[in-house]
Amino acid sequence: MRIVIAGQGYVGLPLAVRAAEVGHQVVGYDVDERRIKRLAVGESYVEDIPGERLRPLLDGGRYLPTADPADVADFDIAVITVPTPLRDGVPDLSFIEASAKLLARHLKRGATVVLESTTYPGTTEELLAPLLEAGSGLRAGADFHLGYSPERIDPGNPQWKLENTPKVVSGTTPDGLAAVAGFYGQLVERTVPVSSCKEAELTKLLENTFRHVNIALVNELAMFAHDLDIDVWEAIDAASTKPFGFLRFTPGPGVGGHCLPIDPSYLSWRVERALGQSFRFVELANDVNSHMPDYVVRRLAEALNQRRRSVNGSRVLLLGLAYKKNTGDARETPAARIVELLTRQGAEVRAADPHVVAGVHVAEPHDAGPLATVQRVEATPEELAAADAVVLLADHDEFDYAAVTAHAQYVLDCRHRLTGASVEVL
Repeated sequence: MRIVIAGQGYVGLPLAVRAAEVGHQVVGYDVDERRIKRLAVGESYVEDIPGERLRPLLDGGRYLPTADPADVADFDIAVITVPTPLRDGVPDLSFIEASAKLLARHLKRGATVVLESTTYPGTTEELLAPLLEAGSGLRAGADFHLGYSPERIDPGNPQWKLENTPKVVSGTTPDGLAAVAGFYGQLVERTVPVSSCKEAELTKLLENTFRHVNIALVNELAMFAHDLDIDVWEAIDAASTKPFGFLRFTPGPGVGGHCLPIDPSYLSWRVERALGQSFRFVELANDVNSHMPDYVVRRLAEALNQRRRSVNGSRVLLLGLAYKKNTGDARETPAARIVELLTRQGAEVRAADPHVVAGVHVAEPHDAGPLATVQRVEATPEELAAADAVVLLADHDEFDYAAVTAHAQYVLDCRHRLTGASVEVL
């Protein structure tokens, strides 16, 4: 079959590659021409998809990366995996709308369209279906199949990949569900059908809201425990020995990626708009997690003050710009806010990250911000020793942690990776 994947980012590229590997003719469409040029020569910007997987598919003609709208024509199945950012607290579905209008021009009878982008319940049937129908003259459910399947990509996870992560699937009709499940059944080990697109849309938001709320809980606990002179990490380790009724979450400098800083707010926005009520758990979690970078900077300032230094004029080395370890994903990373706050207070900020490549992983305008200008260095013994403070934000395995403790004057460890006399844990 001819498959179109609209969006070639952290979700769309693995999906396109997997579909091509099982034998489909895949068109990977993206409006970012820089991405397309890199993909066309077999260069990947997603760690989970090395160039070695791309090149055979390109050489064999099974995968075509393109920015030309004409190349999406004559598809049998199209999957929309485009971003859905927040703009001033309101869901921005413009990328979904643009994809729908493009696909509608080429939609044929019997084809299937699936939305994977995270969004509020009702988007598939209330927004996507009318756009596809208006642009094609066809009817969803009668002339073409339509469904929703939430993405569950976890960048950098060595255990759970696209292939072995259960895939929730839905359709606007029973035949639509069968078409969607049949497609994904070729790509993954297990599909999980649900009764409608709204349940599938809510599934994704539930998963991320659960994580968001629990991370906020341990983040707030970490702040209180520090003030009470209690080791919250030891308490978490102890609680983790309970074999039931407890799931381990750990503190950090803030949440990032496209999921936690954004997805729960989609649900909160939908509840407010549809029911006129506030989703208090989400709003509280947003408040706690969004202010963690401020707390990190405050803790750093206190530590510098104790050493008769001020933030103004201090040299600060940040280890890790990505929002999580062992990935180059800097979308919505808390490091951006930390860089902004430190720079505003007069610090000389430098950063080391072996995964986040300047101008590549922070290419999206709403993600780049302060990271686009921060001075990039390697975490050499000389850089470590020259810094008045080192802040570990993303605990990539590539960092030489023995060198950090040996050479750094002071370390604020936000990931509980280090020990030593110069180390203070978040």
